[in-house]
Amino acid sequence: MDRDVMVVGEALVDVVRTADGSVGEHPGGSAANVAVALARLGRTVRFATSYADDAHGRMLAEHLGGSGVALALDPHVVERTSTAAATIGADGAASYEFDLDWRLGDVPTDPAPAAVHVCSFSAVIEPGAGTVRALVDRLREHATVSYDVNVRAAVTGTGPDVVAGVESVVALADLVKVSDEDVELLWPDLTVERSAARLLTMGPSVVVLTRGAEGATWFDHEREVTVAPRRVEVADTIGAGDTFAAALVDGLAEEGLLGGRLPALAPEVVQRLLAHAAHAASITVSRPGADPPYRAELV
Repeated sequence: MDRDVMVVGEALVDVVRTADGSVGEHPGGSAANVAVALARLGRTVRFATSYADDAHGRMLAEHLGGSGVALALDPHVVERTSTAAATIGADGAASYEFDLDWRLGDVPTDPAPAAVHVCSFSAVIEPGAGTVRALVDRLREHATVSYDVNVRAAVTGTGPDVVAGVESVVALADLVKVSDEDVELLWPDLTVERSAARLLTMGPSVVVLTRGAEGATWFDHEREVTVAPRRVEVADTIGAGDTFAAALVDGLAEEGLLGGRLPALAPEVVQRLLAHAAHAASITVSRPGADPPYRAELV
């Protein structure tokens, strides 16, 4: 049996307010969205997270189980399930306000996964971030590490301590996904391209810079490759970056590249990875909430 992917981080409920004034609740959280996207793409997923035994927690449990995500540990180590109040603008872009209760219990690591993915605020704020980084450090000898920076300034701020936390996770990662908004918040004195190049010097083999409607660029030690986005009618942007990150990991699995450090990749492999991620993300943005596609939808 193929080794699985361990996703580590937050699960929460998005309370979504749309431009027409309607309000709805959707299971989400950056790490949860990645876990669901990977499972829907056919990967075996273990999810290390936390949520409470309350109505929102039960919503998350049903959502995760319904998509085939297995839990890596008992998640009931917090008093309440976290929420994010997401306001959707006329252009489909989402802004957030968070109510968080986040930490992580002891995560069993046997059997070792082929890859471990971490992301967003759960990798950089305490209590929890130290546990996440220690877990990644323990697993990375035999697992490929991916990290989606996904800054949530409303939670973490953007000061020197946050930058240092992000950079400490970047140093453990093989593949880093970062958005133009992330780098503008964290390194405002640098262009987005220079920020991506700087991240590449910290240890990862690959940095993928996403630019929303402008596409995405792959930076490694040999080349830069840019892919244009797929043009779709945007319902909202919730979960789009998470789907993109999940599809990159899925693409690496499809290429047989998970299970340690990433080798130098041929240009055609890079193009396939970026095209696959862009296709998956385009489906997510075309429908409301964090609703990533199943593999059959990518045909």
